[in-house]
Amino acid sequence: MNVYDSERMAEILAPLGYAPGDDPEDADMVILNTCHIREKASDKVYSELGRLRKTKDRRAEEGSPMVIAVAGCVAQAEGEEMLRRAPYVDIVLGPQTYHRLPEMVARAHRAGAEAPGQRGVLDTEFPADSKFDHLPERQQANAVSAFLSIQEGCDKFCTFCVVPYTRGAEFSRPVAQVLEEARQLAAGGVRELTLLGQNVNAYHGVDEADREIGLGVLVERLAALDGVARIRYTTSHPRDVDDALIAAHENVGALMPFLHLPVQSGSDRILEAMNRGHDVAQYLDIVARLRAARPDLALSCDFIVGFPGESDADFEATLDLVRAVGFTMAYSFKYSSRPGTPAAGMPRQVPENIKDERLARLQALLEEQQQAFNADTVGRTFDVLFERAGRHPGQLVGRSPYNQAVHVATTEYQVGDIAKVAIDSCKPHSLEGHIVGSGSAHPREESEERLSA
Repeated sequence: MNVYDSERMAEILAPLGYAPGDDPEDADMVILNTCHIREKASDKVYSELGRLRKTKDRRAEEGSPMVIAVAGCVAQAEGEEMLRRAPYVDIVLGPQTYHRLPEMVARAHRAGAEAPGQRGVLDTEFPADSKFDHLPERQQANAVSAFLSIQEGCDKFCTFCVVPYTRGAEFSRPVAQVLEEARQLAAGGVRELTLLGQNVNAYHGVDEADREIGLGVLVERLAALDGVARIRYTTSHPRDVDDALIAAHENVGALMPFLHLPVQSGSDRILEAMNRGHDVAQYLDIVARLRAARPDLALSCDFIVGFPGESDADFEATLDLVRAVGFTMAYSFKYSSRPGTPAAGMPRQVPENIKDERLARLQALLEEQQQAFNADTVGRTFDVLFERAGRHPGQLVGRSPYNQAVHVATTEYQVGDIAKVAIDSCKPHSLEGHIVGSGSAHPREESEERLSA
């Protein structure tokens, strides 16, 4: 979601003459778009700001001022404190206010000209109007895949998580607005959409007939758009997997057979302490129903080890769940105490050395499963969407339906095409294959013909 937000900020600033750059040393503005999920990410913000301060001071001496802005969830949670700790920051803005960036930039420039050293601009209010109502049309030149935010916020209040406090209540964009942005992306050559939300499958948008529809129906409507060949979504919550979404996995060919479905723990006792709202049996039932609908479905997951009160038996239950489900990949972390969350004040905090040992064991098991899944793809044939040129002449790199990087030597196809590829070998984090048959050669050209017609 931060990638999506960063792209939209760049589009908002383009009319002011700003364009993305590669080197902060030469930038007129640097925006740090931040995450507050874990303490390490928050700490990195202040470390990076310390480095940027030196550049800002040097640029000021040279008469070429630099604007420093901090956006995102750390800014939302620590706005006042951030301006106190780093008074050289010019703008602090939350994730719901970046549509007002041009106004903030103007205010920061005025403040710098009229009263150097004045307190920076702070805008972390939750506006009455949705930011999506004020964003410009998408600018996706030469992109093959794109993120599309459809839902924000969270009403689940897991005890370890700050998202409800930094992103606010659950909000779903209107159906027409989502479809229009998808059309803009497809017209620019995007073939694959990844739908985003803190709880993306909690989506309940209102359509043009004033009906509320869920993610499953939205996926069907997006798949019907010209040029949209693939659809993914993340991040989902088990509590919001409904019958219509399961049916979409069975019936919508454009919906990729790869689902990120976080569980966090395999212990019912810990899941209850986390306020996840489901137990292990319910999670396994959802997985079984999804796989019955789409037998080739692969799953990825999130895990937290060392949650307060987690015993050896609780952790072993997590390993048992991993073995029972089988994941193609996962994100796993040590529990990180976040200020203001209920878990931060819970008793029986787990020592760091035990967290380290448990995380190493979990990651070893998950890596074993990922490697086994990749190895099982050798000899199979997939439709691969080519995203970029490879490192070697005549090589393209694409994505399998399971989001694996696939390297192929071909002169027949180009970026944006989808081709049938037989997998020849696997490496730790990628696959290699060769083109088989004529496949769906140059479907981008076909979709462009449909769009122009």
